[in-house]
Amino acid sequence: MYDGIVLGSGHNSLVLQAYLCRAGMKVICLERNDAVGGGLRTEQWPIGSGFRHNTHSFYHRALTSQPWYADLELQRHGASYVEPELNVAMLLPNGGVLEWWTEFERTVASFARVSQRDAEALRRWRQAFVPVVRDILVPEAQAPPLPSEQRRRKLQETAAGRLLLQTSALSPREFVLREFTNPAVQAGLLFFNGLREVDLRAPGFGHHIPALLASDGKAQMCLGGSARLADALVAAIEEAGGQVRTSVDLARIVVERGADGRERAVGVETTDGERLEARQFVVSGLNPQQTFLELIAAEHLPVAWRAAAAAFRYNLLAPLFGLYLNLDEPPRYSAAEAYPEIDNAFMVILGLDSVQDFDEMVRAHEQGRIPPTVMWGSCPTKFDPTQAPGGAHTAFMWEKVPYRLHGSADNWDGEAEAHGRRMLTQWRSYAPNLEGAVRQSLLRPAHDIPKLLPNMRDADLLVGSLGDGQVGADRPFPGAGHYRGHLHGLYLCGSCCHPSGNITGLPGYNAAQVVLADLGLNPLTMPQSSP
Repeated sequence: MYDGIVLGSGHNSLVLQAYLCRAGMKVICLERNDAVGGGLRTEQWPIGSGFRHNTHSFYHRALTSQPWYADLELQRHGASYVEPELNVAMLLPNGGVLEWWTEFERTVASFARVSQRDAEALRRWRQAFVPVVRDILVPEAQAPPLPSEQRRRKLQETAAGRLLLQTSALSPREFVLREFTNPAVQAGLLFFNGLREVDLRAPGFGHHIPALLASDGKAQMCLGGSARLADALVAAIEEAGGQVRTSVDLARIVVERGADGRERAVGVETTDGERLEARQFVVSGLNPQQTFLELIAAEHLPVAWRAAAAAFRYNLLAPLFGLYLNLDEPPRYSAAEAYPEIDNAFMVILGLDSVQDFDEMVRAHEQGRIPPTVMWGSCPTKFDPTQAPGGAHTAFMWEKVPYRLHGSADNWDGEAEAHGRRMLTQWRSYAPNLEGAVRQSLLRPAHDIPKLLPNMRDADLLVGSLGDGQVGADRPFPGAGHYRGHLHGLYLCGSCCHPSGNITGLPGYNAAQVVLADLGLNPLTMPQSSP
């Protein structure tokens, strides 16, 4: 018997569990895999070699500024981060470079080498959106969402809110083409939006570009590997008296009718026949289909609720193909001859030239074919030598590819090796020293993702599109947008919830606020509402 049970050990689940345990509750987390953390995976490959690869999650944007990182004392528990100064370098086919630095004026100077007009637009939009990010977007992300009409009315009351509404009416593509002129600048700005798996053509997301410019937080990496963040969260949970169990396959969420006549979630049963009971709550970090269609019998949910769960949509452009290298030396890019600082770039983007590259990428995904190669990646060991044996290095490149290649995910079985060679050939065209530096290469095709992490259906790392109205209080769908799962005592906390995926921990952080409030417990230092 527990006060609560958490399903799935993705980082959102662990954040929520840590808060609930710190509030004095006895909570257990159940995970189907043999390791915790979901996408927070650091694998040693080959086993025993000392080469460590972060095969799913690596870039953690501004993670140390998230409130739960400090609240849960995760640095004390072993999750330390670095944020390299030259955060991103986009290597252009003509030998030029676009640079994003942690110091904004250095970014402006880099853009000015390509287009003075665009550099000025960069500064203008950052200045305009600083109050939007500070006073609206950050507080909104760190609290349960307001109903959409109420949010709109509140935004209309301030100049920053009105600017946000006006900019949001555009698609990211429309915004970039309207405000910037240089093709490389346009492509570079859209790339960051594309990393978030937002449809560049969809209205409602034009604000993502200036919001990113106005954000002080940049890409970070966890020293020792991404799995250290999961380990630190588990340490915080165990210190507070909680428990995390791995290798547990769930059969169903147990639903019973209480003395008040309401049906409630009272526990779970495993495929081994074990029953674990929950006095207060069951929280699911899984996707809506898993939670409402696979684990709850149909008679316990309204038909409309099941239909909404079944209709939950996933991202077309989310799947990643990963190429991971064990190296004798780090990649050395030809562009460093003119721009020596590139040797210290954290993230490197290759193969991107213009907005038309994105258009072709979308068409290729829609048609189920491999798009022209646009890659991004890093050499983690330049910033953390512990992830390889002495003197050696690791490096990786990711590329967006269709999940269903030529109509079926299984077609990747016969195509993965050839595509990995194409990626390496293009990488070598920018970093010729890779010709003799590669010891071994590891491939992770897109269709491997849901085999390991079934909540990431169709290899969608965000666990749900931000289009199709699946945002804010309507994420994952209307009626489920406040982390409650229809049945009394059932809650949601995964990336399918507001504000969405990526390693932010905010769905778990916000869900913890709701659970604590429903139980009449002190929500600690958490904010109570959106602005």
